[in-house]
Amino acid sequence: MKISLIAVGTRMPAWVQDGYQEYAKRLPKELTPELVELPLAVRSKSTNTQNAIASEGDNMLKHIGSNTRTIALDVLGKSFSTEVLSQKLADWQMDGRNVNILIGGPDGLDSRCLAQADEKWSLSALTLPHPLVRVLLIEQLYRAWTILQNHPYHK
Repeated sequence: MKISLIAVGTRMPAWVQDGYQEYAKRLPKELTPELVELPLAVRSKSTNTQNAIASEGDNMLKHIGSNTRTIALDVLGKSFSTEVLSQKLADWQMDGRNVNILIGGPDGLDSRCLAQADEKWSLSALTLPHPLVRVLLIEQLYRAWTILQNHPYHK
């Protein structure tokens, strides 16, 4: 099983890269996600936001393979505890399929990405800056793994 975080946005601030790398290096090699960074579509007063979202969706859909589990992060998705995430992680390992987690840009995910998702998750009812989501998500994956390993990090 391979986990891919497919995220809109490149050239993240150093604190995002540092935070992401800190948790990525703590995970075992077989669970360390591949971070696929996709360019943010150009946005301006004269461009249509929906066109930008659609362009980002086109790029994202190219990275979703067949027979994979796809999870879309969306404000209307389901929220759950870290303990539930740890059980999902264990289930993914047993299932063996690759997992794609889709992180949209500042305006969210294209409707085609949401339609292709097997699950839709919400990390919070709060509005989060999309760069922060990368750090939050990998920390939660690490925390979920520590629960499965009975590691004291979660306590």
